[in-house]
Amino acid sequence: MATAPNSGLPLFYNELQPLSSNAHGGWKARRMEAAPFLANTHAVPLTVEEFALAQRHFPIVFSVGDDPVPLALMGLNEGVNVFTDEEGKLTSEVYVPAYVRRYPFMLARLRPDADELSLCFDPTADAVGEFEEGEALFEDSQPSETTKQILGFCENFEQAGMQTGAFMKELADHKLLIDGEVAIQPEGAAQPFVYRGFQMISEDAVKNLRGDVARKMIQSGMLPLIYAHLFSLSLVRDVFARQMQLGKIPAPALQPVS
Repeated sequence: MATAPNSGLPLFYNELQPLSSNAHGGWKARRMEAAPFLANTHAVPLTVEEFALAQRHFPIVFSVGDDPVPLALMGLNEGVNVFTDEEGKLTSEVYVPAYVRRYPFMLARLRPDADELSLCFDPTADAVGEFEEGEALFEDSQPSETTKQILGFCENFEQAGMQTGAFMKELADHKLLIDGEVAIQPEGAAQPFVYRGFQMISEDAVKNLRGDVARKMIQSGMLPLIYAHLFSLSLVRDVFARQMQLGKIPAPALQPVS
């Protein structure tokens, strides 16, 4: 149900190319009216900075594996996003994760041994190119104000990613993550729909934290993040109901869930 991206490139990105005034001096960035790359994506990475807003709209869960990450569930099954149409246009007012808003740009190391991160972009996206309309990326061979804003956004995203990594380490150190399971029994269904393949925070483990550990989590702002996640889980049934309305519910119970 909620697997983290596991390929040579991050989720959504087909290629990565460093942004350069020499190669892209006349290029522009234009607003994307739709996000086709999002239409078939059911789980999008989140940073902890987004929990307060995201928990109003999506269930927040954690991926499985050695390096779990927080995920906003925009659908319960692979290939299903209940908040967009087939073209990737939002069908309701909903919080858009920063991971989505960052695309097609990101900061990346040009060499594995390099410390410096460079602003890169996905050249296959329809948002950057030699367009007549749009915002110039360079002016007199220097980064434009638009590019500076994009760079600032990507830098903030990286910082939020480091904070998220620290949060995940704390969850692991205190053994707060457990395998998740949700069973939904719609009226008239012979069998329940059972969703697995994700992790969640154990509410019992949180309740049984030592006093000094709980105090540290309160002071660091970690405890509100934990409860934002726990509160958001009630939205799983809302997402399921949306899938039912869209006719995108697979066979119950026995169908494997990835």
